[in-house]
Amino acid sequence: MKIIDVVCSRGRTGFYFDDQRAIKQGAGHDGVFYTGAPVTEGFSAVRQAGESISVMLVLEDGQIAHGDCAAVQYSGAGGRDPLFLAKDFIPLIDEHIKPHLVGREADNFRALAAMMESIQVNGKRLHTAIRYGLSQALLDAVAKATHRLMCEVVADEYGCTVAEEPIAIFTQSGDDRYLNSDKMIIKGAQVLPHALINNVKEKLGENGEKLKEYVAWLRDRILEHRADETYAPVLHIDCYGTIGQIFGNFNYGAMADYIEELGRIAKPFHLRIEGPMDCDSDRETQIEALSGLTRELDARGCDVELVADEWCNTLEDIKLFADAKAGHMVQIKTPDLGGVNNTIEAVLYCKEKGIGAYQGGTCNETDRSAQVCVQCAMATQPVQILAKPGMGVDEGYMIVYNEMERILAMRRAKKAAGK
Repeated sequence: MKIIDVVCSRGRTGFYFDDQRAIKQGAGHDGVFYTGAPVTEGFSAVRQAGESISVMLVLEDGQIAHGDCAAVQYSGAGGRDPLFLAKDFIPLIDEHIKPHLVGREADNFRALAAMMESIQVNGKRLHTAIRYGLSQALLDAVAKATHRLMCEVVADEYGCTVAEEPIAIFTQSGDDRYLNSDKMIIKGAQVLPHALINNVKEKLGENGEKLKEYVAWLRDRILEHRADETYAPVLHIDCYGTIGQIFGNFNYGAMADYIEELGRIAKPFHLRIEGPMDCDSDRETQIEALSGLTRELDARGCDVELVADEWCNTLEDIKLFADAKAGHMVQIKTPDLGGVNNTIEAVLYCKEKGIGAYQGGTCNETDRSAQVCVQCAMATQPVQILAKPGMGVDEGYMIVYNEMERILAMRRAKKAAGK
């Protein structure tokens, strides 16, 4: 079945674009706003509304497949592609991408994704956000044209098996780490709360004492309010390199002592620490530091897991971190990888190497990108998937949970019908 038209519409995301460079240089807070002038090219304010583009592929039988182009909160920073604004990129899609798609058969996702990845405009690859949304639409188009679920297309083409049970959902709190943790406990989130520990003085503590207090509070809060004793979520805390800031990025002994203590405080719940250190210099230094700390914890028999995040943005990065055993788990930040074909390959590679795959992303996505990510996750079966978009907990959890349950229900119905 052929693609006969490509239609784009501008949209909003579930969060904001933030000028990370301006924030690091001291931009102040005024409610939800940041004060001061932006410094990164393309920004009109330090914080501005997140934008997306819906790409709709019209099939010759009238069906419409679609995906959403979206970029991470801190766009234009850390070597990422520039700020993604709809007014700049809809004309590019119409002029340079539409001619590649109209008349194409929607029969094989991997082939279409490879074609998409090869497109260049003025000698450059397509913006990661475009590849992200366009690949979602192509996957949906193949699924509609062949009367399969998107997860079934992925499973068939990549040689994996669609999950028969839900994937654990990881919810993120933002700075509201107390109130939002209550929401997570009520919802029964399997992994929580992220917690955004990105400042030593305010959140970790000069000696790590504030995070210890928070983990103890979170442990007691779950024990007090859980619906029953079977609810035992994983505690996953993102530390944004702050542990390395107070102990030293290569001081494995001191960092391991502290992380072991956090693990004891978290009991009876299992603990994961994301981003214990952030080596600003380069990727190789980050891999060296994280793999060294991983070995130290393993040698001690400590069951706290480390999660790679900083400097681990692309499919190539993820393979290098997995090969070096830099962490027990790797976050796969879906928009940064471009096409969802790369997310699929990243999850499968981590599983092949015995590294936990965390299919993540950003709060600055859309309902549609989250739904397609769930379809990919149900086929590749990572350890956990991020609830997204937004920072309100309820909305992102709902979108991811409901899409997962729809897949499970449809698969059961098809099986019962003998299809």
